[in-house]
Parts: sequence; structure tokens; C-alpha cells
Amino acid sequence: TLTKLRKEGKLAAVVYGFQTDSIPITLDYKDTAKKVQKQGYTSVFQIEVEGRIINAVLSDIQRDPLKGHVKHCDFLAINMTEELEVEVPILFVGESIGVKEGGFLMQPNQTLKIKVKPSDMPDSIEVDISELGVGDTLSLEQVRDKISFEVLDEDDYTLATVTPPRTSAEDADLDAAGLTADDVVTTGEKLDPDKLGREG
Repeated sequence: TLTKLRKEGKLAAVVYGFQTDSIPITLDYKDTAKKVQKQGYTSVFQIEVEGRIINAVLSDIQRDPLKGHVKHCDFLAINMTEELEVEVPILFVGESIGVKEGGFLMQPNQTLKIKVKPSDMPDSIEVDISELGVGDTLSLEQVRDKISFEVLDEDDYTLATVTPPRTSAEDADLDAAGLTADDVVTTGEKLDPDKLGREG
């Protein structure tokens, strides 16, 4: 069972795709987590299956909704010579003018979908936010020509927004709810090689 595998430090997974039928595999949890942390979620992983090495990318991670630990991973076997459609994390660079003035940076979308050869797959795509003022919104249309990959998302895809500083009344509401500004902004989760659950 999945619980038994997890107690043994193992991770259930499946590999499917290019020249590969759907094959269930078992991976070492810590070793897999370390590789993901080192190489990134968008990297090509070499997995030995039934005596042969398969090039694959992570296509899905299933987590326990209550405890947060990873229950299962899907790996998509790929042809290294064909372009893939993959979602790559957005990395903001520069400091927004609006944030310097007290505004709050919001990131409604964490990734961009690009078409790229596996050998050219980036860990992330940098987007400069230094010109964003309070009340400004940055859409894909404004930066598409600065990205050196074919981006498949629509032009109106929102990358970042700088919201005005909160009023003292809004601060009081947050304090009453026991929240901080950090709680309001969503963050991605990572596999932690030292824990089978969420990162602390």
C-alpha cells in the first residue's frame, strides 16, 4: 500500500509516454526529493526501468490533502528530439517601484506554458517587475517579446499586480483574523528530502 511504501521511505510512481507503456515503479523518497531540489521540477530525469534508461519529465505530483506529503508521481517519457509543452515557474527579477512605495506584489499565476526541446528546458523564466507601480498589472503581452521561448498562454495572462498599501482599518481586520501579509500571498510547495511531509 502507499502508506507502507511511505513508511519504508519509498515513493510510488508511474512512467508512461514515448515508446513506453504505463509502468508502475517505486523510487527512494529522499533520493528523488534531492534530485528534484537540485535539478528543478522542469528538468529531464533519467529513470532506469526494466534494464533501460528512460528520459522523462515530472508530469504530475499527487499529495495527501491533509498531511501534505507526496503520495504519487507521474513521469512522462519523452523523445529528446521533439519539442514539449511544459509549465515553467516564473521568477521575478528587480524590485517593483510600487513595492518600494508600500504596495504589495501579487502573483496570480506561478507558471508559464512554453514549447521547448527537452535539452533547452529552463528551470524558470525571468520576468522584470522593476517598472511596476502601485495599481499596475503586468500581462504576458507586455513581456512576450522579451522571452526567448514560444509561450503558449494568452496575451491577457496576468503575471503580476501591485496592489495599494492597506489602510489601518484593513490592517486591523488582518490582525483580528490572526493573519500576516505573508499568509495572504500563496507560495508553492517543494519536496523536502528530510521530511515525508511539508517543508517547515
